[in-house]
Amino acid sequence: MARKITTVGFDADDTLWHNERYFQMTQSYFAELLSDYTEADTLMSRLVAAEKRNLGHYGFGVKGFTLSMIETALDVTDRRVPGAVIEQILEAGREMLAHPVDLLPHAREAVESAARTHRILLITKGDLLDQERKLAQSGLGDLFDAVEIVSDKNPGVYRSIFDRHGHSAICGVMVGNSVKSDILPMIEAGGYGIHVPHDVTWELEHAETPCDHDRFRSLPDLGGLAKVLETLR
Repeated sequence: MARKITTVGFDADDTLWHNERYFQMTQSYFAELLSDYTEADTLMSRLVAAEKRNLGHYGFGVKGFTLSMIETALDVTDRRVPGAVIEQILEAGREMLAHPVDLLPHAREAVESAARTHRILLITKGDLLDQERKLAQSGLGDLFDAVEIVSDKNPGVYRSIFDRHGHSAICGVMVGNSVKSDILPMIEAGGYGIHVPHDVTWELEHAETPCDHDRFRSLPDLGGLAKVLETLR
C-alpha cells in the first residue's frame, strides 16, 4: 500500500547553510600554530582520533572540536604547548561560534516550497546555543513546524521525532548532506532519505551511499527538492 508522505525533515549544517568550511579553515590555522611540533597530516590524524574519542563526552559541535584541538596540542607537544597557543586555539573556537550564517543555494526556496505542501522539521546535531543562533540568523526559523536539536541521529531518534511531529517515520522524508547521519538511519527507521551532498564533509560522517535502495534519492542541490517530493506523494 502506498504511503502518504506528510512530513519533511531538514538537516541544518551543510544542508541549509555552510558549516564544515569553517572547521576546515580553523584546522588549517591549527596546523600553522603547531607547525614547529609536527607535520600537518600527523596533526590532523591525531585531531580526528581525539574527536572520535570525545564524541561521547562532548558531543558534536564547535565546543567539542575546540577541546579536541587543545587535547591534540597537548598530545603532540608532550604537554609543552605554550599557553599563548592554547589561548589562540580558544579564540579560534570563539570565532567559529560567531561566524555569519551563509545559506546554501536554493535553501530558502526549498524550505518555503516544502512548507506549503508538508509539515517541515529541522533536525540537527550540535551545541544547543550555537544551533539556535544559526537558526535565528538564517531567517528560516519561522518556517519550521518544529525544531529538534539532538545529541545524535539514529533510527530510534528519527522514529521518536516523526512520531511526535508527523504521523510516523514511514510517512516522512529526511533531507541532508550526511549519508551516515541523515540518510541511512532515516531509511532504517522506515522513511525516505534524500541526499544533497556538500563539497566538504567531515571525515567522521563518511559512509557508503545506498544507491540501490528504493527509499533513497539524491540531488545535486536543493533546487530540485520540490519535484522529488512530488514523486513521493
